[in-house]
Formats: sequence, C-alpha cells, structure tokens
Amino acid sequence: MSEPVKLQNRLQAEFAEASRRSARTGFQADRVPEPSDVDVDIVAPRPEPESHATVRSVIAGVGLLSAALVLATGMVTGFYIAAAVLGLAGIAGGVFLYRTRRPTAAETDHDRSWERSETSQILSAIHDVLGDIVVMRALDGRILRANAVLSDLTGVSDLEGKTCEDIGLTFRSQAIAHRYDVDVNGPAGKRIYSWHDVTVRDPSSGDLVVHSIARDVTEERRAEGERERARQRAEEASAAKSRLLATVSHEIRTPLSGILGMSHLIGQTRLTAEQKNYLAGIRQSGHALVQLVDDLLDFSTIEAGRFQLRPSEEPVRPMLESVVEMLSHRAHDKGIEIGSFVSPEVPGLLTYDAPRLRQVLYNVVGNAVKFTHTGGVSLETTLERGAVVIRVADTGPGMNAEEQARIFEEFEQTGSAAQRSGGTGLGLAISARILSEAGGALTLESTPGKGSTFTIRMPVDARKTVGGTSRKGVLKGSLVFLLAPAGPASTALVRTIDALGGRCHLAGSVDEAFDVLQGLSGRKAELTDIIVDNRLAGVFRRELADLNYIKESRARRIYLVNPEERTGRAIGNGEGYDSWLIRPLRERSLVEVLRGRMKGIEVRDAINDNRPILKDLPQLAEPTPSSATGARILLAEDDPVNAMLVRAVLERAGHTVRHVPDYPALVSALAGATDAGPFAADLIVTDLGMPGGDGRDMIARIVQRDYGNARLPVIVLTADSRAGLAEDLLSVGADAVLAKPADPAQLIAEISRLARYVTA
Repeated sequence: MSEPVKLQNRLQAEFAEASRRSARTGFQADRVPEPSDVDVDIVAPRPEPESHATVRSVIAGVGLLSAALVLATGMVTGFYIAAAVLGLAGIAGGVFLYRTRRPTAAETDHDRSWERSETSQILSAIHDVLGDIVVMRALDGRILRANAVLSDLTGVSDLEGKTCEDIGLTFRSQAIAHRYDVDVNGPAGKRIYSWHDVTVRDPSSGDLVVHSIARDVTEERRAEGERERARQRAEEASAAKSRLLATVSHEIRTPLSGILGMSHLIGQTRLTAEQKNYLAGIRQSGHALVQLVDDLLDFSTIEAGRFQLRPSEEPVRPMLESVVEMLSHRAHDKGIEIGSFVSPEVPGLLTYDAPRLRQVLYNVVGNAVKFTHTGGVSLETTLERGAVVIRVADTGPGMNAEEQARIFEEFEQTGSAAQRSGGTGLGLAISARILSEAGGALTLESTPGKGSTFTIRMPVDARKTVGGTSRKGVLKGSLVFLLAPAGPASTALVRTIDALGGRCHLAGSVDEAFDVLQGLSGRKAELTDIIVDNRLAGVFRRELADLNYIKESRARRIYLVNPEERTGRAIGNGEGYDSWLIRPLRERSLVEVLRGRMKGIEVRDAINDNRPILKDLPQLAEPTPSSATGARILLAEDDPVNAMLVRAVLERAGHTVRHVPDYPALVSALAGATDAGPFAADLIVTDLGMPGGDGRDMIARIVQRDYGNARLPVIVLTADSRAGLAEDLLSVGADAVLAKPADPAQLIAEISRLARYVTA
C-alpha cells in the first residue's frame, strides 16, 4: 500500500473518532474553518530512475579508483592521474544525465491535481463531521456542487443548477461583509446557519466561483435572542419602577405636606408642655415617613445611575450634634444613653455633601439605637487623611459573620422578628452606596455579645481645613468635677473638656466621688465647675454637698438633665445650681456655660434642626408678619388640606391669598372671568399635578401670557421627585420649584424675593 493511501486512511480514521467524541460530548467548534486556513501538503515519494542510480555508482567507483592511484604512485603523480580520471567521469556523467528524460508538464500537473484532490477530500471530511454546509456556486447564484449536509437539511436531493432561494434559504446580512445568517427550513425544522462567502477562481475551468461554508448557530442565536429580550424586560421593569416610585412619592407627600404643615402651625400657638411633646411625636413620625420615601427614591436613582452629590462648605459639628439630639428621644425612651465626641482637629468648616452625610448618620445611628437595649451608643469624629471619619459604637447584641456579610445588602435585616418589622432594610444599603459614590466607605466590626462599630468615611476637601486646631485651648484653665453614671454621655463630656484644654474628673458613684474629691483636696486644686447629672442629684445633695471641699469651693454648680426633663425643673430650685446643661451636649453650650457667659438655658428643636436630612434645603429663618411684603398671591392647589395649610402660612406672613382648585379656575382667574370678580395678582403659587391640564404646558402658557394675563412670577410646588423635573420647569419659565412638603420658611423667603423683584 502506497504512503499517500496509508496517510489518507489514518486521517479518515482520526476524523471518524473525532465525530464519535463530538456526538458524545456535544462539542461544537467555535469558528468556521476557511479553505485558506488549511495547508496540507501530501507528496508521494517519486521512485528514482534506475539510470540515476547507475551514474551515481560509476562516479563513486571512479572516486575510489582515483584514491587508489594516489596511494600507489605517489602524491604528485597520483594527483594528476586522479584529476584527469575524475574530469572525464564528470563530463560523461553530465552528458548522460542531460540526455535522461525529465517528467513532462502533464505528469507534474497530474501530481499537483492529486495533491489538491487529497486536500479537498480531507476538508470535506472535516465539514461533514462537523455538520457544516459546503457549497460552490456560479456568480449568477446557481449551485455547482454542494455536500450532503445541505441536501439532508433542505430535503432536496438534486441541488445542481438551483439557487439558494429555490431550495428555501433566507439570507440576512450581518455587520461583516460576505457574512450572513441563513434560515434553513427543512424536514428537521428551522435551523439558523452562519454563512461565509469567498470568491475564488476555479483551477479546473478558470471561472470565478463563490465558495460558501456555513455552520449551525441555532442555539447561539436563540440564546442571544433570550438575552436581548431579558434586557428589554429589565429596562421596561426599571422604567415602570421609576414611574411607580414617582407616583407613590407624589401621593404620599401630598398628605404628608398637610400633616407636617399643620403641626408647624400648631407649634406657633400656645401649648402646654404635654401638648408640645405630643406635637413633637407627630413631627417625628411625619419626618420618618418622608425619610422612608426619600430612601426609596435614593435607591431608585442609585440603581439607575443618576445619583449626584452636591458638596458645599458646611460646618460638621452642628450637623452631628443635631442628628444625635434628634435620636436622643428614642435612646432615652429605651433607657440607654447617646453621646458624641468631635476631635479638635476637625475644622469648623469642611467642603462635603452635608445633607447626604446627615442622611447616612441618621440611618447608621438610628440603627444602632434600635438594636441596643442596655448601655448606649457613642460617636467619635476625627479627621484622617483627607476624610471625616465617624465611628458609631454600640453595646448591642453584635452580629455573627453571616449577618455581617449581608447587612449592607438591600432589604436585609438582622435581629428579632419584631425588630425586623420596624424597617425596610434599605437604610444601611443606601448609606453604603452614598458613601461609595462620594469616594468613601461604610464598614463594620462586630462581635456577638459585645456590640458593633460602624465606621463612616466621607472624603472632604483638605484645602478647606486650615485653622482647625483653634478649639484646642478654649477651656484652658477649667477644672471640672463631674458626677454622672458611667456611659457614652459622660465619657463624651469628659473627652470634650479634656480635648478643649480643660481637665475633667468623673465619678460614677459616691465612693468614686469621695476618692476623686479627696485627691483634688490633697493637691489643693481649685475647682472651677461642678456638673451633677440629674440621676445622681439626690446622692450629691445627701452625701457630697456638705463636704468642706465642696462648700468652700467657688465653683459654679451646673445641673445636667435630659431634654425631656428640662421644662419640669427650674434652675436652682432651692438646691443652689447656677446653670444647667442638656444631655446630649452641644459643644458651644458647654463652652459658654463653663466660661461663665451663659446659664445654659437653650431652646432646642432637634427635629426641625434636622429638616435638611430629608431634602437639600437651606436653613432659613421664618420672617415675621411685620417683615412681609404684603403681596397678592393666586394659590392653585387641588388638595383642600394643603390649600388650607399654604394659605394659612401665607396669610400669617401678611400676604393676601386667593385660592383656586384646578387649572381651568386658574386660567379664569388670570383672565378675570370669575364669579368672585377680578383679582390683581402679584404672584402665582401653583401645584404641578392638578386636574384640568398638563402642569408643564399650563406653566409655559402662563409665562407666555397666552391667557391675556400680565407676566407674573410662578412658584411651583410639587411632590414629583423625578430627576431633571425642576430644571425642566425652570426652563419653561417657572421662577422657583419647591418640593412638597414645602418648608414654610423657604416658601416665604421665595415669595419675598420674587415680590421684591416685581415691585422693582
């Protein structure tokens, strides 16, 4: 058997084995092989002509004879004889070989044709094993040759002379030239093939022909289609979620505006201490509900990639203190403490997104208070490598590794069933995402049974931190004795006094107090201040007040109380106190009291102080009626409660208000065609979503004076928090856009600004 036949048999056997393995494993090649990809040279060994072997033998014999003559006759004589013999032999051999017949051109072409035929057979075997279609067509599309795969798929046995369209193939162009997706309909059903055309010259005829190879990609195309449909469904679901959240936000904020606005009006009336506490509860619940709405909207904007930070230069300490104060009521109701310490290295002003950090703090600290039942929650704020770092430590139950791994995931909660029912599981997830967007981080360290520590890291502009050490010596010379139970509040107070340059000695019991006072007396240290926690006031009065060291001291006596108790106890009250402080402490109040410049009576409204936690509104002082501009305002609001609220706020500020319930009534009032007679308005305050028209279109037409009205400033109130809505309304002519529930102070300020503009 010749060598080419042996090689062909071996290749066919290997391809057959590959086919069996492919059938067993489901393997499918990733790429359609091109004819140019395979370069197989199979050359059969040509038998050497007998004459050539004879010539080689004669030359070899002559060479041996020459060598013998050299050895026999001597080197010189033998050399000349050998050279002559070899020359004659070379001439004779050359003439003989020249005259030997060489292979003809026909024989050479036959050998090359055989090589091409063998290569073609091997490639055909490969494509048949892989189930590929192989077709050769003329330039007019007629099929010249095709393998059996195409006949099997289409059910057409005689393919020559037909076109691809004749046998039911449908071509769809792809992005790459000469590449197509082809639908093949046949007995086995519809299949999709990836088709590749190559135009070459047929070596046998010299004509241009189109060689085509196609591979089955039905499953790949089906998977691609499923992925595309899944992507479209996800986009539609995301859009639907955004619309739902915007709608729900609008519907929730509308009644919330009434609740919070009415509580604001009630707070301006004469109330008893009990009524004020009830009112504070209403406000806290209302703001908690708004916080939930804002969390949901933040979650939606973060998921959609539209979340934005708005850094500005803001103080850090007052923001921290107001958050702690707002949550202190919850802590004290549970019998736990809350305290905050701010390092003196933290500057008074930093550039950061204050509302977002406030929101993160509210979620993290509120979560710590929620899960802590004994002990308390402490905050420590420092400045580290260009970032504000706030560590929130609690003495709660702690978390195991599995709970820590999922605590920052959406809608995940830990704790008991009752605790999980008290929230949505979004607060920590949103807080982590906000800090991540700002370039910071929210991390957790926790040990079961020993509590947890959340670390908030918010980057700030380091260029704005100059002069941050000026607080270090403000209490220099102060020597304070503090009688208070050990806990976060007393620890924060001691650390604050020490950090500001003073010295504070803490005693948590009578025995500790005796030891501390004895040591101070022995050193003849002169106290400047004595701070007594209200929980140990009786102990101080019975056991310590009559000590000579205390009686002879000229130190100020300061009474430390919870905010809930400040209205029930007067300063002094027969017990000799000079001033008081409210726990948790504000640093500014502590400094003013210890330096003797203030008795410590302060009015706190932590809930309203923290109002920007819910939206990016500036702190504005509400003007008094005497400072009002007395503008004539046309109020358009379809909700009767909100209409009554806004009207009351505006009239209390000294403005004249006329109310209309929908857009048609607003148009009639502008045109003067109303039963109530004409109303010469100076300004319009309108809700966005009212019956009788599209809000954006109505505002644009009012600004363009389409209703015969004069150009009037327009303030829009809306509960719709869609991204870009405010900018869109301003672009069509609105002068201000306020989110519901609108802050009365900001509403009055905007009206005053626009009324002055109209007057000018």
